Amino acid sequence: MAWRWRYDDANGGEVTEGVMPVDAFTSQADAESWLGENWRELLAAGVEKVTLLEDDRVEYAGMSLREE
Repeated sequence: MAWRWRYDDANGGEVTEGVMPVDAFTSQADAESWLGENWRELLAAGVEKVTLLEDDRVEYAGMSLREE
């Protein structure tokens, strides 16, 4: 199993430019920890929402990086 993040902009388009390339994570916890440490940099690069994928299965989608 490989866990990875998909990054989306405010319009729902995938962001690939200007974001840190990250290999797949071996666990959901590792992926979530990484996001907790790097969400500010992603937001600065234009990422508004993230989706966590396990292989091609969506674990959860549309999580905002904005503090509410």
